[in-house]
Amino acid sequence: MNRVLIVKVTSLGDIVQALPVVADIKRAFPGVQVDWAADEAFAELVHWSESVDRVLCAPLRRFKKARRWSDFKAIWSSIAELRAHRYDFIIDIHGVYKSAIIAFLARSSRRIGYQSQDLGERGAAFAYTGRFGPRPQCNAWHGMRISAGEALGYEVEGPALYNLRVPEPASQPFASHSAPVAAFFHATSKDDKKWPLHHWVAVGRELAERGFRVVLPWGSAGERAEAEQIAAQVPGSTVLPKMSVTEIAQMIDACALVVGTDTGFVHLAHALQKRTVMIFVATSPSHCGVEAPYRSTSIGDGHSVPPVSAALEAIDYVHTEPHGFAMQQRSDVA
Repeated sequence: MNRVLIVKVTSLGDIVQALPVVADIKRAFPGVQVDWAADEAFAELVHWSESVDRVLCAPLRRFKKARRWSDFKAIWSSIAELRAHRYDFIIDIHGVYKSAIIAFLARSSRRIGYQSQDLGERGAAFAYTGRFGPRPQCNAWHGMRISAGEALGYEVEGPALYNLRVPEPASQPFASHSAPVAAFFHATSKDDKKWPLHHWVAVGRELAERGFRVVLPWGSAGERAEAEQIAAQVPGSTVLPKMSVTEIAQMIDACALVVGTDTGFVHLAHALQKRTVMIFVATSPSHCGVEAPYRSTSIGDGHSVPPVSAALEAIDYVHTEPHGFAMQQRSDVA
């Protein structure tokens, strides 16, 4: 085995959680080169992986929105780069038309994808010369590891290894503050995934009493307005300025705690081994959640709004000895 291509095009959280597949392959086949194909919007993240040898990208999402000639030329150029090497295997762990087209255009006689019932778009099946086994009964992230192992003939062993190294910032975030920092990722891509603002306020006030400084990132004008509503009611909290993906990652890396809904940056916090609490309102924690003993945990059942008490208990859990300092006894919160 000399060279493998992984195809996982979007989105941020899914790409983060797929990265352990690379470490698995390199453990099973020492010396193998593993390349990765992603949308340009998320390629920056893949570059942070110390396991991925070459990152292939094209502005697929941008071209779909704007249909600009410059983006089309960039996509055309990326095809030549994609075909620069021949692969022993191409593993499509995305399973939609655009990932299948990438797999089909790359040079290999062995292109492996999901069975039809497991594909995001069934028409993607045209690209594959082989299929993974039936989707395993486990969360989506471990399932990707198992599927890749089935395709290449190795057993998955040990915990997920992300091997991410975020670029060093020009100056350390929060260097002038002695208090530990907790980041709240309150925003979501869909309204039904939101946790109520008054719940964020209650948790923020409790953390402020425990000596934390709460910071609130945002990505749109609406998200900023919500962040300002929370900050106005949480002593000492700060609404952060507009930040790039890299700047947010650097901010996360400097935090003592990350609390957020089922979003990509919270998955990134887990991958960076930060103390992480993920809140599920309308999606499945058993399928998409994060778990690491005394460091990361998910709350909610995916059908109802988790109470404030559940979030505080989860925060206590991720700060439980021996992996961290013991949290102060929380005060009663209605």
